[in-house]
Amino acid sequence: MIREDMERELLAQPVRGLQYMLRRLAQRYPKLPELAVDGVFGEKTLEAVMRLQRELKLPVTGVVDRGTWNAIRDGWLALEGEQTVPRPLRAFPGERSSVKPGEEQDFLGVPQAMFQMLARYFTGITLHTVDAVHGTESVDNVRWLQRASGRPETGVLDRQTWDMLSRLYEAFVVKSLAEARTNFLGGWG
Repeated sequence: MIREDMERELLAQPVRGLQYMLRRLAQRYPKLPELAVDGVFGEKTLEAVMRLQRELKLPVTGVVDRGTWNAIRDGWLALEGEQTVPRPLRAFPGERSSVKPGEEQDFLGVPQAMFQMLARYFTGITLHTVDAVHGTESVDNVRWLQRASGRPETGVLDRQTWDMLSRLYEAFVVKSLAEARTNFLGGWG
């Protein structure tokens, strides 16, 4: 469920939403009791609200006014942002899509930039301006990748070529950045 859907659901059933957020926030605030998400504002929910108000230095009233609700929601959103896996970026438009030599497509800038990064690791990739035009240099890079992966050298950027480019980028650029970060942080990151 995406965050916007979750927020809508929380507003549609406010006590359940409150309990759900407090239950999640108990990971960050161990003094909060574990709540059942049952939609009943009972003693445990009251206790959790009051303990969180104390933790957040809000007036400890047990009342979920606008300030308390916003603080709980903001804390929950921050926690979700830290713990949820981001949606993968879909940069190539679809299975049957392709870019032929000479064509211009806005999304072509992404694979062109990926080739530029991969040029640090491979010979045979032509450096050029990222311009979203599948011109000579861009076509040469696609042909290089098709040749390297044993595919027909058409120069057409299709789904199979995009998938190979993505795998190379992940294996060399993303892995390299992750290793550099770990080395920089001394294994603490």
